[in-house]
Amino acid sequence: MCCGTAQNSYKTVDSMKIVLSDGTLVDTGDKASIERFKADKPEFIEGLKHLAETTKANSELAEKIAHKYRLKNTTGYALNALVDYSDPIEVLEHLMIGSEGTLGFIADITYNTVEEHKYKASTLLVFSDIETASKAVATIAKTPVAAVEMMDGRALRSVADKPGMPEFIQQLDLEATALLVEVHASCQHTLDNHTDKVMAALSEYTIVESVPFTLDPATVATLWGIRKGMFPAVGAVREVGTTVIIEDVAFPVENLAAGVRDLQQLFDKYHYDEAIIFGHALEGNLHFVFTQGFDSQDEIDRYGGFMDDVAELVAVKYQGSLKAEHGTGRNMAPYVELEWGQEGYALMQQIKALFDPEGLLNPGVIINDNPHSHIENLKPMPAADDIVNRCIECGFCEPVCPSRTLTLSPRQRIVLFRELQRRKAAGETVEATELEQVFEYQGIDTCAATGLCADRCPVGINTGDLIKKLREPKYRKFRPIAKWTAEHFAATTAIARFGLKSGAVATNILGQERVVKAAEGIRKITKNATPAWLPETPRGAKFDSRERSNNTMTKDKKVVYLPSCASRNMSTQSNAFDQRSLGEVTLSLIEKAGVSLITPKSLSDQCCGMPYDSKGMTDIAKQKSEQLELALWDASEHGKYLC
Repeated sequence: MCCGTAQNSYKTVDSMKIVLSDGTLVDTGDKASIERFKADKPEFIEGLKHLAETTKANSELAEKIAHKYRLKNTTGYALNALVDYSDPIEVLEHLMIGSEGTLGFIADITYNTVEEHKYKASTLLVFSDIETASKAVATIAKTPVAAVEMMDGRALRSVADKPGMPEFIQQLDLEATALLVEVHASCQHTLDNHTDKVMAALSEYTIVESVPFTLDPATVATLWGIRKGMFPAVGAVREVGTTVIIEDVAFPVENLAAGVRDLQQLFDKYHYDEAIIFGHALEGNLHFVFTQGFDSQDEIDRYGGFMDDVAELVAVKYQGSLKAEHGTGRNMAPYVELEWGQEGYALMQQIKALFDPEGLLNPGVIINDNPHSHIENLKPMPAADDIVNRCIECGFCEPVCPSRTLTLSPRQRIVLFRELQRRKAAGETVEATELEQVFEYQGIDTCAATGLCADRCPVGINTGDLIKKLREPKYRKFRPIAKWTAEHFAATTAIARFGLKSGAVATNILGQERVVKAAEGIRKITKNATPAWLPETPRGAKFDSRERSNNTMTKDKKVVYLPSCASRNMSTQSNAFDQRSLGEVTLSLIEKAGVSLITPKSLSDQCCGMPYDSKGMTDIAKQKSEQLELALWDASEHGKYLC
């Protein structure tokens, strides 16, 4: 939100490792690598030098480049690299920024860090209309502000009913426009001085509603939650089968209000009634979000006409940037020449030809001679299941998925599942069967079903719920066994514990290699119905806290401890440095803290229900979780002690 044109990747890059289309690797942070690169690729080095020299010599083009990068601009290639630098290695580094993988692959990158101020304060200021808010932006841009985020009336309306939002947001009309302002400082005194300057500069403006400057973490999080919740807010209410589209333009700041008004008129003209506008107002950088279906030619034509008008408005009428910070993908590729003109576009074509003469890397992205490429080969978003239909495929879920490096992430599971449903609906029986076989392991068997994805998902989708639903028919034949284990959980864990202990004993007697081979042989006979034996397989252990459960060192400090079934019955692997089980370690810590330990009654029979829930057996899972809840309620003396 604060990088602007001063602290972005282009300005802060220090070095990078680049792989070019022919496999050549160069590390711009290693002098030896650079020398080898220059020796191996003299024609490439000369090509970079020639591009930089001819661009600087073309004063009209050089001036246009300088003008374009006074704004936030990532439309096309970073032509400013040819004006700002003469050294071919520096030109190479900076051309790679924003190249979207079309010039090479960045295998590693090092940035120069910027100061992260300890003291920050935020305020939300609401003005009656976009014109007043835009004038206010120009005014406070002269004060020590770090970020100014603008949100139009429709954007505010989209989050008005979200938990924690200021009450006044629901009362605002669609003309209202809000600014979320943040200031930074290295000390409290300087921060107070900065906030005073901002508010003094705004004294001539009528502020309709506001949340005053605050450092309170909860309030600040709520204010920024307004801004960050807008993109998913549109995604959450989209019609099934439509796609959420976010675009990213920049107007000269002096034209910000007029640009917003014109964009809103285009929304009305093309009937995008749900569209919202928000963005980084200090830089004139706006994002607009809307939903679009591509299931009919009329819808495709509507979208094509809208994008043509947007490009004409931003690039021609206001001489702005069609891509301010998101980079140029297929959607804006047909309009790069419109923004840059014939000379600028020809220069970009030369850059692409120098780096990727065979056109192997990301063909059609940034450089694309097809004026209709953005409305061809469109990806469908078919209805698949109510659990995941709202997915906008943003990928926020992916970093927390336990299986993302083994098979698929939540987003990838949803994409494949959608394609599977599309094939079935289209009667593509053979293709559906092939994908179904792949999805069985990649999508269903390897999903941990933890629900961590729902915590990151902007619209709260738990992909694990879909997988559990799909598992239910698969595991239905095992319900009698599952029911028996639930009703005899102590016996079940005892059997598992015995198996682990037996394996450990066998390993000690026969050796690890023989036991592993024996287990593999049994698996072949049982067609993989029995488990493999790995060196990391834990030993069996029985949790026993009786000697500590009556600890009377501090009667006023008690805690209810529920070790999981895994930590109750599994110890460490045989070659672990610390041979204590997790339960023993936890008990030791509790004792050292001087806290009395309480464990639920019939501990060995307690289960949270997760093993059953993950297989889609929700009724059995509910039975076990409710049993556990009662046991914990009793052990805590009806909530008197923490669990």
